[in-house]
Amino acid sequence: MSTISPAYVKKSLTYEAYEQLIADLLARGRTTGTDQSEAFVHYTQLNQQRMHRLDKTALLLPSVELMIKAITVAQTWLVLTEAWCGDAAQSIPVMHRLAALNPVISLRLLLRDENPELMDRYLTNGTARSIPRLIAVDTLTLEELFTWGPRPSVLQQLFYQWRAEGIEYHLIKEELQRWYNKDRTISRQEELAALASGASSAAKVGMIA
Repeated sequence: MSTISPAYVKKSLTYEAYEQLIADLLARGRTTGTDQSEAFVHYTQLNQQRMHRLDKTALLLPSVELMIKAITVAQTWLVLTEAWCGDAAQSIPVMHRLAALNPVISLRLLLRDENPELMDRYLTNGTARSIPRLIAVDTLTLEELFTWGPRPSVLQQLFYQWRAEGIEYHLIKEELQRWYNKDRTISRQEELAALASGASSAAKVGMIA
């Protein structure tokens, strides 16, 4: 099975440290990553607002809470991200809320542009460094349990459709945000809970065997 180097976990950030990093960079008119343009700093400011809003307003489904709380096998959710990424701002707060439900789940964040070797192991369609990319591993063995990202599956299919139709990317970004607002985090919750719960069940079966 694919495993992750412990060095990645060691240098990863907690959610709180990630939020603080964004705040510190914005105070200096900067963002994460290699592109320090005015546009990317502006995206980061918008994303900071989105993250704070989701921290306060996202409501978890009772069925999802039950699934997450029932997990017994320790998981580390390692997420490749950047502060300017709108999809990351919509999903990482949800991951944080889910992980906070169960002490056996640890959410850790890595900056994509500082970890190209890991990112290139998890390209979308084998070509795109799309983020966020969640790589869930067994906390003890660091063996891969599941991956997720960069978007909920339904939205990702819509994204491909919009690209195939030749819609301009700035219009696609607007459609993405409208979809996220309408979905109210439900798709993210359900997909992540199903993957994490399934991985936990499979791991328990493996231990018994």
